[in-house]
Amino acid sequence: MKVIAFPRKEQGTGASRRLRIAGQTPAIVYGGTSAPVQIALDHNALYHALKKEAFHSSILDLEIEGTVEQVLLRDFQVHAYKQLVLHVDFQRVDASQKIHVKVPLHFVNAEVSPAVKLSAAVISHVLTDLDISCLPKDLPEFVEVDLSKLEAGHSIHLADLKLPNGVSAVTQDNLTVATAAIPAGKVEADPAAPAADAK
Repeated sequence: MKVIAFPRKEQGTGASRRLRIAGQTPAIVYGGTSAPVQIALDHNALYHALKKEAFHSSILDLEIEGTVEQVLLRDFQVHAYKQLVLHVDFQRVDASQKIHVKVPLHFVNAEVSPAVKLSAAVISHVLTDLDISCLPKDLPEFVEVDLSKLEAGHSIHLADLKLPNGVSAVTQDNLTVATAAIPAGKVEADPAAPAADAK
């Protein structure tokens, strides 16, 4: 994904306010061997980009005056109640250095799992994203969680996930990713049904 930015010479609260009034968002690029650079982005383009999941977990091509460098979105601030992005932080990426990123989890095949098909269980997503470490070229947009074999009363843990090549989880803990539980009252209701029919 490509992001077009403009150099920003003026700094401070007043300068940032003038930028926002002009439809731009102040931002900064830091990291690597170069000094941090103050930049500005088109607010509307940025606002819509932030709604895309991939924008948060992909290597971005940031173009400033014709020069392109690879960056990651590291942080952004939004207004408490206005649809306004106040500031954005980007970090430069070195192709030879591993990066530490949070990527979203995509849960698939819940509808064909024994938990749902046979037991009408409710699947809870305990984690929604995962801290991973990898080289920039190996960065996945998301990690898939296959629920097809999940049974009622059981859980899927971090060790059960199949991470893409070159990708490792940052935590050493075997975290719970998803659980399948039969709703309260479900078990009691079924055995009572034949008794009611018999009357």
